[in-house]
Amino acid sequence: MLAEERWSTILDLVEKQKSVTVPELTALLDTSESTVRRDLTQLDRMKKLVKVHGGATCLDTQFVNSDQAVSEKYLINASEKEEIAEYAARLIGPDDFVYIDAGTTTEKLVDCITETGAVYVTNSLAHARKLLQKGCKVIIPGGELKSVTEAMVGAETVEALRKYYFTIGFWGTNGVGDKTGFTTPELNEAMVKQKSMEHTERCYVLCDSSKFSQVSPIRFAEFESAMIITDHVDDKRYSRYSNIVEVDKL
Repeated sequence: MLAEERWSTILDLVEKQKSVTVPELTALLDTSESTVRRDLTQLDRMKKLVKVHGGATCLDTQFVNSDQAVSEKYLINASEKEEIAEYAARLIGPDDFVYIDAGTTTEKLVDCITETGAVYVTNSLAHARKLLQKGCKVIIPGGELKSVTEAMVGAETVEALRKYYFTIGFWGTNGVGDKTGFTTPELNEAMVKQKSMEHTERCYVLCDSSKFSQVSPIRFAEFESAMIITDHVDDKRYSRYSNIVEVDKL
């Protein structure tokens, strides 16, 4: 197949799906990963798509390669986050051992929590403080404190999480897509998200609808590895998935 033919096939698929992965294109085009990566690099240079880690997205997908400060993000889509948080808080029972990820949507969750019988583990100092004020028992894993997100991150935090197994957990994400999965800008934070999810029986990702048009450099989980609680999803291709709860439709 000529390069121009491969490019046309790639662009058609990106337009249809919004995002594609290198393995997906390798199988479709019956060619090597190195060829696919070169094609994506060339198409990115031509501004036909956006090359990301492990694949590519369409041009109208926002690529987020750095975190905003918590103070800047807290009021963005605040009403949507509150709806999501109120639904999620009702999922926690008195016998649960709960993990709560750092983030502004998960902070809204903490604001909504009324169950003080459960035990909570969080890598967020702000979340821990609020939970303590509610009279909850709280555990914080060790590690490096990341100033932008006010989260404990890195190898030491991951190691601390190995000894815990949670009944339920809640995570934030910078981007979500059926092909790209759940993504975040920074490796140390992604490691913590991944390990905590691996040690949780019931996983929930809390994200407003804007995150469905975003992707970040590091994937910390596959799309179907967690239930997604969001306000709504406009993209019809997500209607076939059973792991999405749209609170606006409840």
